[in-house]
This record gives sequence, C-alpha cells and structure tokens, in this order.
Amino acid sequence: MDEIKAHNIELVQEKDQFVPVSVSARHIHLQQEHADILFGKNYTFTKHRDISQPGQYSCVEQVTIIGPKSKMERIRVVAPLRKQTQIEVSKTDAIKLGVNPPVRHSGDLKGSATITVVGPRGQLDLTEGCIIADRHIHMSPADADKFGVNDHQKVKVEVDGEKGGLMYGVTIRVSDRYALDMHIDTDDANAFGIKGQEYLKLIK
Repeated sequence: MDEIKAHNIELVQEKDQFVPVSVSARHIHLQQEHADILFGKNYTFTKHRDISQPGQYSCVEQVTIIGPKSKMERIRVVAPLRKQTQIEVSKTDAIKLGVNPPVRHSGDLKGSATITVVGPRGQLDLTEGCIIADRHIHMSPADADKFGVNDHQKVKVEVDGEKGGLMYGVTIRVSDRYALDMHIDTDDANAFGIKGQEYLKLIK
C-alpha cells in the first residue's frame, strides 16, 4: 500500500507521464465455433467481473489446457467472443506445460504454439493459438496525444520499489475502444514486485 501511495504522489506531480498497470493471469479467448464445442451450441457465458477494457469481462466458466508435460485447470474464459481462439500464458506456465509459445501481439496467432483445450462438453486440439502476450499499454487516441506516442510504438516503462527497473519493448495500442491501462503477465509482475493498480512511468 505504501508503494501505491508513493506512485500516486508522483502521479499528481507528473500525471502526464504515468499509466496504471494491471496483471493478466493465464486465460482464454474463444471463437464461436470453439465455444460451441467446449460448452455446447450457443452457450451463454456468465459474467464473473468486468476487466479494465470497456465491454470485456472475465467469465465464471473455465477450461483445462493440456501440453506435452502437464495440464493446467481453471483457465478462465474472457468475453466477448473473438474471431479466433487465443490462449495467453506466461513463460513459467509454458515451461510447466511443455509448450513453446512466441511472445506476440494479441491476435497475431499464425504459427503460434499448439495446445489442447478441454471444456465440460468437448475438447479442442488446436494447431495454433497459444501465445505469451507482449507487454502493452491500451490507450484512446486522446491518451496517445497526451503521451505523445503512436499506435504500435515501442516504449520503456520505469518501475520503482525494491525490485524496480525498466521494462523494455512495451507496445502502445491505440483505439477509441480502449481505456488507459498497461497489461503485463504474472512473470513480469513477480519480477518487478508489481501487484496491480500501481502507476508506472512511461519513458519514450
């Protein structure tokens, strides 16, 4: 809590340089065809809670993912449905599963890792779809103007605290559908001592 307060003090002083951060645990986005296989035809998903981006939410429903070495249960579905099924894991998860997903921008799935997904009604043996999500910051066009950055630009982000440092290769994503928020996975969060909801300094 003290660390978050310290970040908030800095935010008041230099508010145009700081972005909020959220930590994304492993999860799955589903396309309609695959949702039908895993949960049944035209299944209606139940909202668990809203997440940082407008209109998106985690669901009560969960699946199991299986790799060559092991499986992971209770992988939460994130809605609404997408054009292509995407499973996001951390590098630590990938090692445990025995898969080798690339670090990719969301939606860039060609040639990504194979994985098996099991739901209450069926199973998918995906030839691609598993990735490690790149570090990224969602911004509206107004946010991008304020920070002086462009869509797909790579920036650095500074983290304070006992395990502070610089995160390189953070991708800016700009859309009028986005709310300002930085997304990192659990590996990055653990490495930098981030719990989520802190404010981090953007450095171009």
